[in-house]
Amino acid sequence: MTASHIVFILFVAFATGFFALNVQRLVAYMRLGRPDDRTDRPLRRIGNTLGIAIGQSKILREPVAGVMHALIFWGFMVLTVGTIEFILEGIFPGFSLRFLPTPLFRLYALSQDVFAILVLAAIAFAFYRRLVLHPRRLEGDNLEHLDALIILSMIAGLMVTMLLANGFLAALRPDAVPGDKLLSRGLGLAFTHLSPRTAMVGHDVAWWAHALLIFGFLNYLPYSKHLHVATSLPNVYLTNTPHPWPRVMRPMDLEAEGVEQFGASDVEHLTWKNLLDGYSCTECGRCTAACPANITGKPLSPRKIVINTRQRLMEKGPVVTGDRMEFSRPALVHGEGMDGGAVSVTQILEERRLLDTFVTEAEVWACTSCRACVQECPVGIDQLEIINEMKRHLVLMESRFPEEVQPTFQSLERNGSPWAFSPGDRARWAEGLDIPTMAEMVERGEQPEILFWVGCMGSFDDRAKKIAVAVARILQAAEVKFAILGQEETCNGDPARRMGNEYLYQMLAKQNIETLDRYGVRTVITSCPHCFHQIGNEYPQLGGNYDVVHHSTFIEKLLADERLPLGGAEREKLRVVYHDSCYLGRYNDVYEAPRDTIRRSLPVVELVEAPRSRDRGLCCGAGGGRMFMEEREGKRINIERTEELLATGADEIAVACPFCMTMMTDGLKAKESSVPVRDIAEVVAARLAPQPASLTT
Repeated sequence: MTASHIVFILFVAFATGFFALNVQRLVAYMRLGRPDDRTDRPLRRIGNTLGIAIGQSKILREPVAGVMHALIFWGFMVLTVGTIEFILEGIFPGFSLRFLPTPLFRLYALSQDVFAILVLAAIAFAFYRRLVLHPRRLEGDNLEHLDALIILSMIAGLMVTMLLANGFLAALRPDAVPGDKLLSRGLGLAFTHLSPRTAMVGHDVAWWAHALLIFGFLNYLPYSKHLHVATSLPNVYLTNTPHPWPRVMRPMDLEAEGVEQFGASDVEHLTWKNLLDGYSCTECGRCTAACPANITGKPLSPRKIVINTRQRLMEKGPVVTGDRMEFSRPALVHGEGMDGGAVSVTQILEERRLLDTFVTEAEVWACTSCRACVQECPVGIDQLEIINEMKRHLVLMESRFPEEVQPTFQSLERNGSPWAFSPGDRARWAEGLDIPTMAEMVERGEQPEILFWVGCMGSFDDRAKKIAVAVARILQAAEVKFAILGQEETCNGDPARRMGNEYLYQMLAKQNIETLDRYGVRTVITSCPHCFHQIGNEYPQLGGNYDVVHHSTFIEKLLADERLPLGGAEREKLRVVYHDSCYLGRYNDVYEAPRDTIRRSLPVVELVEAPRSRDRGLCCGAGGGRMFMEEREGKRINIERTEELLATGADEIAVACPFCMTMMTDGLKAKESSVPVRDIAEVVAARLAPQPASLTT
């Protein structure tokens, strides 16, 4: 063993030891977060890792930039094998992977040069994007920009030094470089004119430069946003965001003994997975680019929320854990703060926190809870969970919320709906329709097939009442035995929960669960995606387990089974554009049923798609409790969406949510457009064969 090999062994030991200390430090910071069990469904988690992390399925949603990033990632995976061989060769002179079966070794050898070139090409394009194209979503502070350029340069350096080292080696000893490394052998031919000594010096310089870059890159990662290179794979494995996990808010035990904190104002109130999300953020900006609030000029940036979480953890972690190795941005212990001023330990612990210091109240309340950010994230980050926890803290701990929310909370508490309507008026929309209540059916000793959960919009909003009537007409035409709760129904609690008032939500939800269980309800149909999601996916957290079906799915099944007598007059050919509800689509993966319903009920329809549709659909702006708040900054979200739908040239807009109906109707009025908007239930009801006079509106 030569002195060079001994030096290399010592170098490897030092570099890996330093990296291990950094890993230990980062794990210690992450443990400041609350517990969170992510050990369930291991096979599903492996599947997500293979598809999202390794297959880069979300990255490839963008064809150009996606291919660039995927090539870099796949190149890293392939070239990691070569890096392992390189390190082992440095420790054990003469080590090689030639012991592999010949076909496998040849494939490995070929892959090294091929992916090196592909990665270099991708890196060149990445430089072009950052330095010339300047995509808006990649814009950040100067440190972020410099960090990206440093990482790109290091990756390019790794590729170049590897190829040069192999090229010089091929010039010295052609048999030492496999013939399948075509580029390396080609470089060897180009270097044949060099003297053996010069070629040896060139090889040693390139070899050591490659080694320094490998371990320099490894130890730079803990201080870089590119820490995601090491954390993205485990983060995707641990995420609960892809199907089949329900997209639910984190449960909260309001009666737990000794609990003094509700929601999150600082990093220790979040879970360790939320903090791992901060480590894993690639700062790609896909979340912010898809955020309807950000698109329309609101202060919210999901990317910034996650970055701020990491920044605050890096500021507070060293102080709480007693660590003094931390020197990453944006703040040092007794060093420089975000505003350029000095930051003391006292300030870090007592005066500064994630909420208010890093994230403003306005950012939190701008969120529509549409999950577009979560849908787009390529590394399994749940930005919405952090936002929701901060809302909970603002409401439950500090009573801080927009002034117009107070009447909504009061109405929910007093009247069981977001508006000051009498609970006794809940069933007035059904007068003359001969629809029984559950109480009436039980009194007659009958049990319905399903319960029609009308919801607050269907009960009190004049426009949404027409949707409720249409659903009732369809159920009666199909001879479905159903009932409603009438005045026994109260708000499902979704507005309260999405606005952070978990206490009010649980009060409403438990009241509804008690009512449903008292009547032995098992199957529920609802025309509101918010009711559909809440009762079906979040009530189980409180013990309410029901089979909940959205009316789009139920009606589509009735049409497919030919249980509906369609006999209404067919209209001339229509161009219809369907607007995807966030709570129906991104929350519950229901995309085809509403479209199939339209196609089956309108044979002459031309169903067109907006540029942003399905899981990329743009929110109407009503979710997250925004239905009950004013939009004081930027463009109204519903106007942005309405303009996009009108640009398709559609003759009619179809929706499957009463919230979307209200927002689209208001948007069309603002644009002075005569294009009608109808719920899919109304589309089908209009085609029903003539019904008895008692069922007409």
